[in-house]
Amino acid sequence: MSLPLNEQLAYLRLARTEKIGPVTFQRLMRLYGDSERALEALPELSARGGRSRPLKAYSLAKAKQEYSDTQKLGGHYLIWSTPDYPSALAALPDAPPVIAAHGHAHLLERPMVAMVGARNASAAALKITHQIAETLSASGMMIVSGLARGVDGAAHRAALSQGTIAVLGNGAAHAYPRENAELQAQIIEQGLLLAENPPDTAPQASLFPRRNRIISGLSLGVIVVEAARRSGSLITARFAGEQGREVMAVPGSPLDARCLGSNNLLRDGASLIETAEDVMGLLRPLIERPEMDARPKAFLSAPSAPPSIDDADRQALIELMGPVPMSVDALIEQSKMPVPQVHLILLELDLAGRLTQEPGGKICLI
Repeated sequence: MSLPLNEQLAYLRLARTEKIGPVTFQRLMRLYGDSERALEALPELSARGGRSRPLKAYSLAKAKQEYSDTQKLGGHYLIWSTPDYPSALAALPDAPPVIAAHGHAHLLERPMVAMVGARNASAAALKITHQIAETLSASGMMIVSGLARGVDGAAHRAALSQGTIAVLGNGAAHAYPRENAELQAQIIEQGLLLAENPPDTAPQASLFPRRNRIISGLSLGVIVVEAARRSGSLITARFAGEQGREVMAVPGSPLDARCLGSNNLLRDGASLIETAEDVMGLLRPLIERPEMDARPKAFLSAPSAPPSIDDADRQALIELMGPVPMSVDALIEQSKMPVPQVHLILLELDLAGRLTQEPGGKICLI
């Protein structure tokens, strides 16, 4: 079900506005119920939070250009809280507000498993990746990966005939790495390509760790095949653990530095995987379990107006905070303020650039 163009553009504008990341986006939507009301509220919210210049929303002209560029590439948008958005991903606190989808979006309805690993993978790693991915794909599993060289590319190629899902760190207008340009085109033709960033976003190292949370968030579990101690694949495995996904790893030789990170995952409790049947033994109960739709419901119950807050209450809450990270729950308990008021003040501070989000959901003032 596609939203009207004006609503899609409003979502794009809200998602692309400075200071609004996925967490802040969800706060705004839960508070205001729709993107157009949230956009209208931005200047006042940021001013109340102490921003010297009111926050200006991403321009309509830029949103229209991005929409046009995505359409020219054959893509369309999956928008958080709408029926077409993947429910497993929607449940994440940092789910991408808007994702460009290129190819066959219905593949998101199938059970998914991620395969990631070394870019400079050994021949043995590429062989077992192909074997596991091909068998899992033939059994009805959708293989998800990041279209990198090495293990990612091997997994996509092995599953291509049944469809595979690639998640980009860059925009869809770029093929990265260049050696996978043909594979990227084949995935659009036979599978699905997903991109959180605007189509003209060039590849940047800082974008790929954020991409990894989507790979794991879509999947029932993540399989790691060869990962060095500081591999990006371990970031995906960490996200998977935090998201409650199954973490699996293929054992490797302790003499090969490419296996030290994945072997360490096994030492820390990841499930040892040698065959596709090992994977299915772990995931089959999850696939057969009655589906729980974690997708956010329509915002029909959103308040007609945000809670009112006087300056004394706002200042009292700010004085409880400082540079030391603390949980929102602890802040609510100490302040004795109603939960909606606390969240609104935190939203104001966030939009004003005075709040930081620490690992584990803790917050602190800048």
